[in-house]
Formats: sequence, C-alpha cells, structure tokens
Amino acid sequence: MTISRSFSPRLSLVGLVLAASAAVSGCGERPPVDSVQHGYRGTGMVQVYNPRLVAAQTQNNVVPEPVPAVPSDGPRARDVYKNVPVLGDLSVAEFNRLMVAISNWVSPNEQCTYCHRAGEGFESDSVYQKVVARRMIQMTQAINTRWGAHVGNTGVTCYTCHRGNHNPVEVFYKAPPSPQSTTLLGDNAGQNRASPSVTLASLPYDALSDYLSGANEIRVNGTTALPTGNRQSIKQAEFTYGLMVHMSDSLGVNCTYCHNTQNFGSWAGAPPQRVSAWHGIRMAREVNNLYIDPLKPVFPASEYGPTGDLAKVSCATCHQGAYKPLYGVSMLKDYPELGRVTGGLQAAAAQPGATAVQGLTPPR
Repeated sequence: MTISRSFSPRLSLVGLVLAASAAVSGCGERPPVDSVQHGYRGTGMVQVYNPRLVAAQTQNNVVPEPVPAVPSDGPRARDVYKNVPVLGDLSVAEFNRLMVAISNWVSPNEQCTYCHRAGEGFESDSVYQKVVARRMIQMTQAINTRWGAHVGNTGVTCYTCHRGNHNPVEVFYKAPPSPQSTTLLGDNAGQNRASPSVTLASLPYDALSDYLSGANEIRVNGTTALPTGNRQSIKQAEFTYGLMVHMSDSLGVNCTYCHNTQNFGSWAGAPPQRVSAWHGIRMAREVNNLYIDPLKPVFPASEYGPTGDLAKVSCATCHQGAYKPLYGVSMLKDYPELGRVTGGLQAAAAQPGATAVQGLTPPR
C-alpha cells in the first residue's frame, strides 16, 4: 500500500523561518543592534554595534591599576645595577617600579624569573626573554615618541599588546602556500581558506604579509569611470579587501569609520581616522621589520611560525576589537618613562629600513 503525504509550502516556509531564527538567536549578531552617526546625516555614515558583543569585548579592555608612583630623584639605575643600557637614566625606584609593572603585564605568574634565571646575576643576558624585552622597551619608546600621528597622546605600553600573556594573542605569521590545488581550475590565489585573519571570508588568507610586513601597494582602485591605464588586477583588489576586513574586524568598526560612502577611494571628505590608519599601517611595518624580525636569531625555533618566521603585529595586536586600544584609556601617563627616549633609541632608529617619520603624509 502506498501512503501519499503532501506538505504545504506555507508550512515548509514557516519551518525554514523557525530554523533560521533558532540559528541566528544562538549567535551574538542577533538583533537588536545600535547605530551611531559618524558623519553627515543621510549619507549612511554610521557605525553599527551589537551591545552583547560590545559588553563581552569590554571585559578584555579593562586597564589594570597602576603600580604606586615613586620619586624620580636618587641614584640612577646605571650607577647601581650592571648592564642597564636602555633604562639606566631612571632612578633606582623608577627602574624597579617599571620592572614590577612589566612583570605584571607580561608574566604575572612567573614574575622576575620569566626574564632572569635564578642563581645568576640580574645583569645576565642568558635568558632570551630578557634580550627580547629590552628591544621591546625600545620599540615602545619609539612608537610613543615617533608615531604620534597614530597613537596620539594616549600612547602604548607593554600591556597594550600583551594583556597578561607572554606573547600577544593577536599576531600573524606568514602563511604557508597551499600544498595542493583545492579546485579544478588550479591556483585559487589563496582564497576560500576560511582564515581568521580575513574574518573567515573567501578573500586571500595571507594579505597581512603583503601589507603589514611587506610594502605592497594598497590603493589599486581606478580614479576614472572607465579604465584608463590602471593595470592593477582584480586579485590585487581582493588582497586589499583582505586587509580592509582585517582592519574593520580588529577595530570593531564598519568601513565608514575610515571611508566616506560617497567615494571610498577619495581622501576628500574622508573621516580623520583614515589618516590615522594610514600611519598605523606604516607603523606596523616598522615594528615588524625593524624591531621583531631582527630578533629571530635570539628566539628558539619553537617560537617560529610554519614558514620559519616570527610572530608579527597586526592591527588586532593592539586594538583587539576596540576602535581604540583599551577604549582610549592611557596607561602612558602612569609610566612616562615609556614615552621618552631613555637610551639607545637613536642608534636603533638609524638602522637600514627605519621609516623617516618626519614629513610622512598620506597621499591626496
């Protein structure tokens, strides 16, 4: 006997809607969402925020209490301690206070023993973490003194990136090439790999290496209605989009945070944040190429990435989902020694590959 069953299209549609609603309700993107005007009225210049995601993100951007202040007078650290080439200008009290703060920011469990081996003098450089930390202090001072166009007066400290971890959580390595083709058409140009660096989009998965380590041209869009000599390819544009969605996700903002909806490629009328982002890209390149990559011989091989490089910084390293790191709260005011040159920075900045920041302006 044959039993015939018929399904109402309306019931099928209702079932589909209920299933979709259940799927959406299980993720953080469900409505309602908030919108904030970010430009002229009626132009679509708004930022969209999901209050549930913002609340969760806020927990990762809490600023720790500063170590109590100490006097700046008294003997200098270089006159009391050995092998203090970078922070020797500080008083002994200031030096020890900063060491306590760095321990809390980077190695809250190990404290001093993360950079210093028990039984050896504090002047010993036998622990590679100490050598790295010294260079990172120079890097932090360089960012605060030379990259004001991006960090402003807020500045950065070790905590901006580390947040209580030995290594910053949000970093990237150069991605290895695909071992085999994943399509019948051959090379897919790094697409459809679902990489977190491009928010799991179908865009090329290693865009950060080209722009935040390398200096590939980002602006590939034409400036005329018809093609008049622009030889940039669609693939190059897709790599640019990969960087853009990374920046959007890293800051928790829409494209309109930096771009005018009237003309994304034009600087005229663009929000001031676009200029800050332009400097931030170049700051990240300097950090990766001048301060991090040269440390490779110091690190053990266990710290290398899949292609043999060190972890590199991206926009997410500092921002971690916030439009300003730590939502704009400045820790630098509590640790002013990280906002000035205390020794050794000038020679480091003169090395080949250093960016000439003076007079550095974005194109128009």
